[in-house]
Amino acid sequence: MKHVTSRFDARDSQQLEAGLEAARAALAESRCIVMPTDTVYGIAADAFSAQAVATLLAAKGRGRNMPPPVLIPQAATMDGLAVDVPGFARELAAEFWPGALTLILHAQPSLTWDLGETRGTVALRVPDDEVARQLLRSTGPLAVSSANRTGNPAAATAEEAFGQLGESVEVYLEAGPRPISGEALSSTIIDCTLTPPRVVRAGALSLEALRVVVPDLLDGNEEPDAALADDTAPEPEASATDAGERESGADDAARAAQPAPDDSTDTSTDTDATAGPDAVPGETANRGAAPGGDAAGESARTP
Repeated sequence: MKHVTSRFDARDSQQLEAGLEAARAALAESRCIVMPTDTVYGIAADAFSAQAVATLLAAKGRGRNMPPPVLIPQAATMDGLAVDVPGFARELAAEFWPGALTLILHAQPSLTWDLGETRGTVALRVPDDEVARQLLRSTGPLAVSSANRTGNPAAATAEEAFGQLGESVEVYLEAGPRPISGEALSSTIIDCTLTPPRVVRAGALSLEALRVVVPDLLDGNEEPDAALADDTAPEPEASATDAGERESGADDAARAAQPAPDDSTDTSTDTDATAGPDAVPGETANRGAAPGGDAAGESARTP
């Protein structure tokens, strides 16, 4: 059965409700949608559906070596998707979420998802966009990458996204230009699997602002102080990065900064189950259930 692409103006309250309902239905059927974020528009898919993530990557013309980040509706979702979350990561999330900050963390090993070649990491972000969070609250974590064909400019409107992605996306939610004001900058990506943590892609948040919260934060070119470095920390592996951001040479730089995070919304830039108070409404137990009966809570990476 051929699915017809639908487009909704989220600035109209009635169309917003209809659009959110259509988006939820499409995501439940492992299809892709385009949604606004606080940076640029993102193409989104159910993070727990390998078929949906594969469709997202195909629509963008990219491979598994560039996994999308995951967007989540609130910081509390982080513990359902990541393990060994360091205190400084929680402090950063408390200060800058919702907002243009993507955190690379160790993924929960119990999660039954396939975002691509993440090597055990996940890139998470809470977008500062009410339409996006309204959708995320009802769907759970979404794999999200910038709404464009790889190599092309990221879409600032759903109309621009349609011009690039066409009928490979089932639902488009138009909410006007993104960002609402100011320059369209990707999120800042921090690798929190390292000690001390390191900025692997500069973006909307400055190093100075971030160091107010984490004074020993390194930028991509700095070497850790021997007194601060943790020699027992595991070597970083390739990771997912953030969604909804513009694809550019910055993504390549971020990937090159370490054995490393791939582009994330795309700035891959960038969920889950039934265990505990963080479980996402509407998520099913089998998605995050661990062999021992553990399940994952909700969470998400942004454009």
